[in-house]
Amino acid sequence: MKPAYKLHEKMLHAVEETFTDADLILFVTEFGDRKLEEDLAVKLKNRHVPLFVLLNKVDKGNQEEVEAAVQLWKELLDPEVVLPVSALHNFHLDVLLNKILEVLPEGPAYFDKDEDISDRNTRFFVAEIIRGRILQQYQKEVPYSVEVIVTEYKESPEIDRIKVVIYCARESQKAILLGHGGAAIKKLGIDSRKKIEEFVGKQVYLETTVKVADDWRDNDKMLKRFGYE
Repeated sequence: MKPAYKLHEKMLHAVEETFTDADLILFVTEFGDRKLEEDLAVKLKNRHVPLFVLLNKVDKGNQEEVEAAVQLWKELLDPEVVLPVSALHNFHLDVLLNKILEVLPEGPAYFDKDEDISDRNTRFFVAEIIRGRILQQYQKEVPYSVEVIVTEYKESPEIDRIKVVIYCARESQKAILLGHGGAAIKKLGIDSRKKIEEFVGKQVYLETTVKVADDWRDNDKMLKRFGYE
């Protein structure tokens, strides 16, 4: 994408770094798409690792159309694999996993397989769970203007008490997040709390606050605070 604000620039920088140390590239495109930015096409063609092209939403086409799309992407990028998939219907996702395992190199175990699932802390996963619920509950551009920050996390044997601030870019977005009479934010809190309780394995008290950080996606100070450096 062409960067529209500083957050985009930082995201694209992360993508550039990924090209240098990845073991495998999964290029996901929607079935029916036929265009590819020239600079991205050059990078994908000049890759030094295997490339899988995934044609998502193939449930929208017939077999003849899917076969034509597979041939098109073979000619465009000469990838190791072109695989029609449907994330919605779990079509070919098992095949994809097996193909990934075939090409990824074996590496050392950096974490205890019975205890450690990540080098991230619980606060990170709580924020991601809430971000995921926002993506599912709200529509259009609002979720992409939102940042979730855990400001307080107090653990006890019976219950974890968590305070979260949901930042958005404009007052109009705050109104959408809150909903009429606070109904939308209440639903978000209930759904998020249930998911967090499943993750931590005990009862959770969740307090959510919505704040406006004007155009935070173009503010260096806010981006640094949100961890985008």
